[in-house]
Amino acid sequence: MDLTSALDLGRDALLLVLVVASPILLMGLCVGLLIAVFQAMTQLQEQTLTFVPKIAAMAIAATFLGPWLATRMLEYAAELFGTTPW
Repeated sequence: MDLTSALDLGRDALLLVLVVASPILLMGLCVGLLIAVFQAMTQLQEQTLTFVPKIAAMAIAATFLGPWLATRMLEYAAELFGTTPW
């Protein structure tokens, strides 16, 4: 393996990490923003109020996006090892 192909594999791995993690993290970000706006409007400053809804939303997103995320990771692994995914 030469340096160019190793750098390409590393770049593809980092891009895959961003693609796989971003939907779940964006869901947590959106729910956290909505809760922060709600807390600002009601002046309810309970710190533990944000954790449970964000965790629940991220778990729901992971449940629904799990097959798509697994497919992306399997395709990358198949490309990495030089085989066809199916």
